Amino acid sequence: MPESVETKLDEKVNALNLKEIVSEKKPEPTKTDVVGGEDDEEDEDGEDVGASGTSDKKKKKKKKSKKKKKITSIDSSYPDGIFPEGEWQEYPLEINSYRTTSEELRYLDRQQNNKWEEFRKGAEIHRRVRNKAQSSIKPGMTMTEIANLIEDSVRTYAAADHTLKAGIGFPTGLSLNHVAAHYTPNSGDKLILGKDDLMKVDIGVHVNGRICDSAFTMTFNEDGKYDAIMKAVKEATNTGIKEAGIDVRLNDIGASIQEVMESYEMELNGKTYPIKCIRNLNGHNIGDYIIHSGKTVPIVPNGDMTKMEEGETFAIETFGSTGNGYVLPEGECSHYARNVDTEHINPPSKSAKELLDRINSNFGTLPWCRRYLERTGEEKYLFALNQLVRAGIVEEYPPIVDIKGSYTAQYEHTILLHPHKKEVVTRGDDY
Repeated sequence: MPESVETKLDEKVNALNLKEIVSEKKPEPTKTDVVGGEDDEEDEDGEDVGASGTSDKKKKKKKKSKKKKKITSIDSSYPDGIFPEGEWQEYPLEINSYRTTSEELRYLDRQQNNKWEEFRKGAEIHRRVRNKAQSSIKPGMTMTEIANLIEDSVRTYAAADHTLKAGIGFPTGLSLNHVAAHYTPNSGDKLILGKDDLMKVDIGVHVNGRICDSAFTMTFNEDGKYDAIMKAVKEATNTGIKEAGIDVRLNDIGASIQEVMESYEMELNGKTYPIKCIRNLNGHNIGDYIIHSGKTVPIVPNGDMTKMEEGETFAIETFGSTGNGYVLPEGECSHYARNVDTEHINPPSKSAKELLDRINSNFGTLPWCRRYLERTGEEKYLFALNQLVRAGIVEEYPPIVDIKGSYTAQYEHTILLHPHKKEVVTRGDDY
């Protein structure tokens, strides 16, 4: 075949092949191709969520589907046993100014470092638990759901094999509105958190009996209805913390707290209410395994000239109210604690003795509630429990309330009186 003809035939064949290739239908892009890559996350419903989604809806969905971090033992975050320190403050009185720079006092403080680390561990658990509570609690939840959320978080972070080694320091307070303190749900309680409720969240954590006691107030009202009372109480608590210290008289702390608290007022439905200190509620000493030990820290001046002392631990807490500023017990009791120095009192019945043995082995002198007792396996215990109360072996702490229709708020921190400075051990970014 002549060369020119062969060349022309080859060119014709190549042109036909190229046309056929170009005309082939391209495959449809896959979902992965559209949203971008093998590293796309999968949300909790099993749907792919791409990192380069093309709509706001996809971006929002990805944000919403971010997997929650699992709670683990606090020790896994601090394997060396050194926990974050709280907020340091110098002592207020001039006579104690030398303490700040005294190397001798710093040395003495280091000798108690194991004790301070136990408080700091409890405080770090407290911060993490309340952060989870603040981000998870929503109107419509039952109080039992809220209590379980908080208490199960404490137990998981503490990861102790016994309740007396570490864990819950006292029943979680979830008091609403005119109820100032000592409410936690009993089994079967159906109370639901409302959007317009004002809730005091009082959480206790202990490590080897070193109790961190700290509380805050929360609401879901979006109109700023409770801003004034919450600000008043928070500032009053911070004032009490600032004024507290070695050699300070308890009466003087109360006077400072009242001055700040009662400078505020609150408007409700067109009427103005003065914010009052709840004068029969106080801060308090904290002892090992004893939440209220010895001294009380008033929130109004009461004439108590007792001084704070080096090495002591205090819960500085204040309560404000739009009501009478005085609380009384009311409602079904949930909080209890075994009284100290009651070994000489014989339980009045066999069932009471068996119940007391259960209380001693699980809680000692730490406060507890009925739900905790039921976790130990106790059933039909109320008769025996009432016998222990009447005998003076166990103390009951029913809810305490101001007048109906009023509102109460609470803020609280635990402070450690070191030889050289005071440490607000439970301080966090939130309050």
